[in-house]
Amino acid sequence: MTQLIRPTRRAVLAGSTAFAASLAMPSLSRASARPVFTHGVQSGDVDTSSGMIWTRVDRPARISMEVSTTESFANARRLASMDAIPSGDLAIKRLVAGLPSDQDIFYRFTAADLSDVNATSEPLVGRFRTAPTARRNIRFAWSGDTAGQGWGIDETGMATYATMARHEPDFFIHSGDTVYADGPMQDEVEKDGEVIWRNVLLPDEKRKVAETLDEFRAQWKYNLLDEHVRAMNASVPTFMQWDDHEVVNNWSDSKDMMADDRYTEKSVHLLQARATRAFHEMTPLRITPEEPSRVYRKINYGPMLDVFFLDLRSYRGPNTAEMTEELTDEQRVLGAEQMAWLQRELAASNATWKVIASDQPIGLIVWDNFREQAGSEGIADGVSGPAMGREVEVAELLRFIKTARIDNTVWFTADVHYTAAHYYNPDKAQFQEFEPFWEFVSGPLHAGTFGPNAMDMTFGAEVKYVKAPTEEQGVNLPPSEGLQFFGLVDIDAQTEQMTVRLMDRADTELYSVTLDPKGTRL
Repeated sequence: MTQLIRPTRRAVLAGSTAFAASLAMPSLSRASARPVFTHGVQSGDVDTSSGMIWTRVDRPARISMEVSTTESFANARRLASMDAIPSGDLAIKRLVAGLPSDQDIFYRFTAADLSDVNATSEPLVGRFRTAPTARRNIRFAWSGDTAGQGWGIDETGMATYATMARHEPDFFIHSGDTVYADGPMQDEVEKDGEVIWRNVLLPDEKRKVAETLDEFRAQWKYNLLDEHVRAMNASVPTFMQWDDHEVVNNWSDSKDMMADDRYTEKSVHLLQARATRAFHEMTPLRITPEEPSRVYRKINYGPMLDVFFLDLRSYRGPNTAEMTEELTDEQRVLGAEQMAWLQRELAASNATWKVIASDQPIGLIVWDNFREQAGSEGIADGVSGPAMGREVEVAELLRFIKTARIDNTVWFTADVHYTAAHYYNPDKAQFQEFEPFWEFVSGPLHAGTFGPNAMDMTFGAEVKYVKAPTEEQGVNLPPSEGLQFFGLVDIDAQTEQMTVRLMDRADTELYSVTLDPKGTRL
């Protein structure tokens, strides 16, 4: 019998029953059982004719795959099988191409034990919808920061994922800090002598910082133990970014690990290499042949939307780089090659809206380890003067967008663990060679809540809305306090207007604004 995970947008099945049952079986019995899919399915990077699909099994297995435009899998197309083997942590992913646009796509995995090909799993099904080639209503969600600051899977689970899924988005942008490889957890969290949180699922790999490849892989597998995450993954494609906690807090190529006693591995380069491999193994992110570890990319989602995913980690200089008005390689955060790619792709885009998905906000001040002396962790230098340091590279980008007459750019980001809407106004800025634009901040999905951060006024940001802990509430609030946030974006097919809503875990609409596009084609 086929195991179908959320076959329709209104019927959600958890998708882990077989795996949970297998864990309860004696080891001898489990060894002779049929293969089991351990962490559900994922899809991602979906465009008008293709999409990525992913799964993982409990033993070496040959994975058969089928795709169909019907839930019954009538006239299904069989894809070439793939082998899930230990060197890839028993996970597989592939690009499914040649799909019809604007169509529900059902995909089905079946696993055959490589030691006994007659032992086959129950099929496992997921679904996604391809992007349109004509105008239709589009909805997507975004947020960031999953399972951070010690707040793991409790009795409720990662409920923000369930709230997002109820809105039936076409896709979800995870804006970074997708895992917290540097954030060990405990079984219980106490405050004022009372237990305020219990992590009901806590494998050993989550009790220490990740250093080995298997420990980095385990960060992803931990999040996929949550039923809400798996259910959403089965029907909503996730477009992944990363930030710092996938490797280690505030990492760059120059990160010095010597003073961190939690780590026996002191090379940030080895940690990054292992984290990078785990990130690409465990997520449905497209592989770029010329740079297989690349995270930045563009996804075309039809005539009204292009999404540009940035990587503000892999190519940045040190946080302690000297702040000057001259752009040097040490002051870059995007890097010269990524910047050239972004300018080229923005100029070539014919989409109405150009969404720039950034793993860090532009104007919010974020110090490295909360100390100004350690340098700027973010883009802003905290001076509110002329563009300096990393701001120079952003100023170059904003100037290019203006001079190239690229309309309708909107920034979506996370990282700071609260939600906000910012309007960048050149009339109030120190650097003024840009057109006004919006930046929307969301998160955390399931992590500690902080903020709000102070704003650097180099680019004239006006805070139109903010929701963060009050001074009385303090910082690092658990998800049970309700200050977990995500955003919803709707693009109307008729007017091409973009409506952005900031939401909380309880599905309360906190703020909404509708943006009119320039050059609309009514």
